[in-house]
Amino acid sequence: MGNMFSVSIPCDHTANFCCWGFLSQQAKYIGKLGVNLEALDRSSQELIALKNDLVRRVEVSELQTSMMRLDQVQLWIKKAETLETRVREVQNCADREIQKSCSGVYCSKNYFPSYKYGKKVFKMLVEVDALKSKGSFEEVVTESLPVGVVYEMPTEPTVGMESMFEQVWRHVEDEQVGTIGLYGMGGVGKTTLLTKIHNDLAFSTSYHFDLVLWIVVSKDHKLEILQDKIGEKLGIVNDKWKHKEPHEKAQHIFKFLSEKKFVLLLDDIWEPIEMIKVGIPNPAIPDTADNKKSKKSKIIFTTRLEHICSCMDAQIKIKVRCLMPNQAWTLFQEKVGKETLQSHPDIPALAQVVANECDGLPLASITVGQAMTCKKTPHEWNHAIRVLKESASEFSIMVDKVFPHLKFSYDNLPSETIKSCFLYCALFPEDFRMSKDDLLYFWMCEEMFEEYVNVDVAKNETYHIIGTLLSACLLEEEGNFVKMHDVIRDMALWLACDCGKENESILVHAGLQGTPHVKKWKNAKRVSLVGSHFKSLVETPKSPNLLSLFLRGGKGPLNMIADGFFDHMPTLRVLDLSENLNITKLPSGISNLISLQHLNLSRTGVRELPIELKACVRLKYLDLEHTDQLDFVPQNIISSFPMLKVLRMLACSSSDRILVDGEGALMEEMRDLEYLDVLTLSVRSSSFLQKLIGFYKLVTRIRTLQLSDGKNEASFLDISSLVDMKHLDTLYIRDTPNWKQLEVHWAGRAPNDPWDLLMIQQNCFLCLQFIEVSRCPNLTDMTWLIFAPNLSHLRVDACNDIEKIIDLERLGGVGNVVQELNPFGKLTILILSMLPRLSSIHDSPLPFPYLKEIKVVACPVLRKLPLNSTSAEGSNIVIRGHEAWWSFLEWEDEDAQNVFLPCFRHG
Repeated sequence: MGNMFSVSIPCDHTANFCCWGFLSQQAKYIGKLGVNLEALDRSSQELIALKNDLVRRVEVSELQTSMMRLDQVQLWIKKAETLETRVREVQNCADREIQKSCSGVYCSKNYFPSYKYGKKVFKMLVEVDALKSKGSFEEVVTESLPVGVVYEMPTEPTVGMESMFEQVWRHVEDEQVGTIGLYGMGGVGKTTLLTKIHNDLAFSTSYHFDLVLWIVVSKDHKLEILQDKIGEKLGIVNDKWKHKEPHEKAQHIFKFLSEKKFVLLLDDIWEPIEMIKVGIPNPAIPDTADNKKSKKSKIIFTTRLEHICSCMDAQIKIKVRCLMPNQAWTLFQEKVGKETLQSHPDIPALAQVVANECDGLPLASITVGQAMTCKKTPHEWNHAIRVLKESASEFSIMVDKVFPHLKFSYDNLPSETIKSCFLYCALFPEDFRMSKDDLLYFWMCEEMFEEYVNVDVAKNETYHIIGTLLSACLLEEEGNFVKMHDVIRDMALWLACDCGKENESILVHAGLQGTPHVKKWKNAKRVSLVGSHFKSLVETPKSPNLLSLFLRGGKGPLNMIADGFFDHMPTLRVLDLSENLNITKLPSGISNLISLQHLNLSRTGVRELPIELKACVRLKYLDLEHTDQLDFVPQNIISSFPMLKVLRMLACSSSDRILVDGEGALMEEMRDLEYLDVLTLSVRSSSFLQKLIGFYKLVTRIRTLQLSDGKNEASFLDISSLVDMKHLDTLYIRDTPNWKQLEVHWAGRAPNDPWDLLMIQQNCFLCLQFIEVSRCPNLTDMTWLIFAPNLSHLRVDACNDIEKIIDLERLGGVGNVVQELNPFGKLTILILSMLPRLSSIHDSPLPFPYLKEIKVVACPVLRKLPLNSTSAEGSNIVIRGHEAWWSFLEWEDEDAQNVFLPCFRHG
């Protein structure tokens, strides 16, 4: 007990105060939990309402004024949204926390969790009240960012593009032009041109635009991405923007731009853009109260596809073309540099050859020029020339930088069929003019597309394909021909060889000087030796996969093909031996070409068709045109081709003998060909013409006809005897010194009333489009042309007695209805030469809505053209002739003279 002791501990005022404060906080957090939760609910609802009102106010202001919300407003809205989420999370726990607590303050079953929760509720209530107090704003929007401020964009040199720029700039200055489309092949300089336009507009002191916007569109663009790019340029993108629907974004963009004078530059468009869906005002819409500036605004875009210009309603479309040779040479020199060009006296001349291989394409000129900067010996330049000429795909810089850029156009083609047809065009030499009809028959016989009922349907398909390639700027058009740019051709050959992985599948050696190495043909699918220079083909190639073989000559000396040359080509479908004048005989081994569908022997020296040709039973196309030496076609050989669709015999043989020998056996064989759809033929006597007309089925297949007077038979030709040639589209009348006149009869009599005339026109030459008449000295007029309402090309040469083209007097009482027939309503080309007595084309002015060219040479008494001021409205006509003739020309009136005066060209 004695070891026990006691201790006294004082309880001072400070301790009492702290203890009491702690207990009072507990009462506030726990005891008033229910009250605080109710207050938090009320206050948070008020905050939400305040936030929603503010958001609506901001959005209306933005939409109506095209101004931008204040940062402090956006920050407050963001804080309110965050706090709203936090309040909701706290409220979700309320029921559970209340159940944990007793009615008394100090009797909590879960003391510390309840304390923490109560504290959180109280502090959140304070935070909500504080944020509400800051949510009153007098101004909610302000001016947007200075979107009119632009910066100069870097660009390649615009060497040689000055005239193109000036052409575009004239339309930029024209307030009536709103949308301008620039189209052209890849690498031609469209983006460079657009960049120069951007830089000049952005810093011009003469042309004031509120906005100059540059947008790169590129492939696979999406509407919303394009809207976002424009929105960012306009400074209207914010957090709220990301949640807008496309039509809401369009509305916002439209409202903003409608109040501005803008220039929108869109680069690299691959698909049509619906501007209204993006929100771009149409610059072509006239001024209105709500659209005060849009008429003066501009949309300028670039594309590789011509049809995009039409789809996007471009008022002006301009093709950006390759540079002229001197311009391309200047650009190439800039990229190579003086140091390299002056490093050896031979290099400048070699450099010009290399530059020419780029064929004026700026992308190629720049890329190859840069690659040659370090090449300072003639050997290196000669190597580059050889590679670029023979196989550009071996020039690494082309594969790395040029071909991939051009390949986008190929990849964008809409079908594999069109891609295959495009690659086929690369089989021909550089600058080769490919006939559209030749391509039709190549593709048809190569089975590029499905088998069609007749050639006309296949022709429609072919022209659709060619049109697609022209629109994509992968081909260039020259009348009825197309060409392929040299660099595009190099790219196509690279693609045809699977991007260089199968270089032996396509072998193109145009202009080959020595005998071809046929052993390399083992894996070849297509071989082209067009325009090559070798005398004979002696070796026997083994080419089990070969489909097409082009041995077209030109000036080549090929005169012999060994009998066994075709022994191992079981799959060959297309064989072109044309323009080899020294080939007089076909090898007997041609019988091994069991898959052959296309055989072209035109302009060869072949004297007879070998009987072995009968084995080619799948033949669909046989061309014997201009085979002057051909004098024998064995009986039953033509009938051996049951699938034959096209037989071309224009100027075949030197007389009609091969057709009439054997009492017309060959004509009977031709008549019995079930699928024959196209026949071209020469008729050298009126007696043979009468015999031909008796073969009605054959006559209806004739597409091209040449009439001449090889037998010097004096006669009249009744043009209406050709009426059964319902598909005749081309007619040549040449060298008829003894034909006194071309008469027109119907049912044995001349038309003498309007009904007769109408019946003739409706039943005559509806397909006839191309007519050439030459060296017919007794011809006095060509009035019968009124029966060719679809005529597009007319040429008349060296007809000494012709006085009028259309002589209404010859029609007697029905001449007055000719005006209604509009004989030249579709004429595009009219050429008249060496017609010493020609005084009139037509007695009165006619409409020529499609006329492109009139050429008059050596027609001294032709003093008036059938033109008035409205004859050629809407067409860009050119009138060619000698200045002396032009100066004495008489006009319908002064208005007509003023209209056509700028159309004259000497020559």
